[in-house]
Amino acid sequence: MRADTDRGGASAGRRRILAAGVDLGLGAAAASMLAAPALAQSPVPRGGASERAAPAPGKGRRRVFITGSTTGLGHAAASTLLGEGHEVVVHARSRDRLSALDELVARGAIATVGDLSDPAQIRDLAGQVNAIGRMDAVIHNAGVSSGPHLMVVNVVAPYLLTALVTRPGRLVYLSSAMHMGGRARLEGIDWMGGGSYSDSKLFVTTLAVAVARRWPEVFSNAVNPGWVPTRMGGAHAPDDLRLGHLTQEWLATSDDPRARTSGGYWYHQQRAEPHPAVGDTKFQDQLLAELVRATGVPLA
Repeated sequence: MRADTDRGGASAGRRRILAAGVDLGLGAAAASMLAAPALAQSPVPRGGASERAAPAPGKGRRRVFITGSTTGLGHAAASTLLGEGHEVVVHARSRDRLSALDELVARGAIATVGDLSDPAQIRDLAGQVNAIGRMDAVIHNAGVSSGPHLMVVNVVAPYLLTALVTRPGRLVYLSSAMHMGGRARLEGIDWMGGGSYSDSKLFVTTLAVAVARRWPEVFSNAVNPGWVPTRMGGAHAPDDLRLGHLTQEWLATSDDPRARTSGGYWYHQQRAEPHPAVGDTKFQDQLLAELVRATGVPLA
């Protein structure tokens, strides 16, 4: 996105990118893993630091942060929520990917940047989000199906953002039917490396239910979006793309009494039965302890 294409003077400054410290050197990045995010690493929007904070949404509107918003379900959810009049904070992995958010930003979204495979940038991203103001909901949409950073992106990033972003009213974590094939074993997991996709989705589903138990005032749920035709799912995936993001939007914003519940595993707006380990409080506590050990960040 080019800032000079925005209109509206000071309002353009508010909509500008709250870019992450993606140019940190290795020494600075390592230091930032041991301390709270340093927003001084990020450019300040025109008008001064005070313009980082957006006004609270009006009655009936929600402010929703969605990770992984450049493509697929995250982009679709952001577009739908903007169309419904909500305030949406979107996210790109890098500055190079920001152009994919142009259309959403032109409609009023606020863009943030941070590589979810890098704990230092995850911390900075949390700082960017907090600088905007308290979120009503966070949709942890970003994920990868394979690769050397699978556990960081799929599990550690949602955990760190949960711990570091000012506590919202609602949390939604993207799961998968494949979590049913995950192994409820934590020994030997390389939290900063790769691993099994099914394991990662079992862990993030367990995280959602663990947070629901730890934070009873927050509606925390996991969603299986189905096998939908996105870049990850493939063009011939059989499920309905609209249904693939409907449940996340509903859980994040709806006043339907069913959406105002917690600790669920959902598929197309219906509760489903997850892997037995998801509801095991001992396994939940072991997972949280492992994530605290791996990141040094407790869940308050």
